[in-house]
Amino acid sequence: MPTAPAIDLDHISDLYRTHRDDLARVRDQQRDHLTEATITPQLDDIEAEITYLLLRQTTPDHVVEIGTYYGWSTTWILSALRDNGTGHLHSFDIVDHAPRHVPDHLANGRWTFTKGDVRTRTDHLPPHIDYLFIDAAHNGRFARWYTDHLLPTLAPHTPVSVHDVFHQRHALPFTEGAVVLKWLTNNTTPFFTASAARAPHTHQAIQDLKKELGLHTPVRTGHRNPMIYFRRPAQPRPTTPPHDDHTTQQPHRTRP
Repeated sequence: MPTAPAIDLDHISDLYRTHRDDLARVRDQQRDHLTEATITPQLDDIEAEITYLLLRQTTPDHVVEIGTYYGWSTTWILSALRDNGTGHLHSFDIVDHAPRHVPDHLANGRWTFTKGDVRTRTDHLPPHIDYLFIDAAHNGRFARWYTDHLLPTLAPHTPVSVHDVFHQRHALPFTEGAVVLKWLTNNTTPFFTASAARAPHTHQAIQDLKKELGLHTPVRTGHRNPMIYFRRPAQPRPTTPPHDDHTTQQPHRTRP
């Protein structure tokens, strides 16, 4: 990807307007899915919508999702790939709840689920990653693994989403969020967030836009939005793939 638009409020707003009708249909689909499934999703509406919109804009061939649990984020990602008419999702989790909850009409032909700690299953990663979505172990150790061994293998400008960074205005010390933000600072890489705690004006601007576009009825309740989005900085790619430097599993997440 030689060039890519900055992930900022203007870009996200343009994507909301461009894909408004498709997004409305996916929101209805997800609302129905939530009614039928016995799950409690944690990915908020705005986070899910922005992920969907960035995937529509990127049209990736290979998406990697680290942390799927019951598959709520998985269904949003697969919906974007379906609407793009191309792309495959590779999901990793230490539990295998998601295959029982992701509808076949979304999964068939476009989804590969791998049970296990991604750090010990790197042989199951695709040859290249066009979008990386991370919502797994939220500790510094895991974040140091993927900032050291996974992010450097991505092509410059590859979009990345990391969940649970800004539950408060600042990331808590020793957490995944703190490690990722330090890595971004060291690489002079900007990030975008719609976190109500971190970026209340951005959060409100998106809520106002959703109301203008008729997308304001909640799919699920709650307005936390702790996710950040950024692009892998344009640095020379390493010559070696990510390797397994941990044998312990990711701490079990207690929620999807």
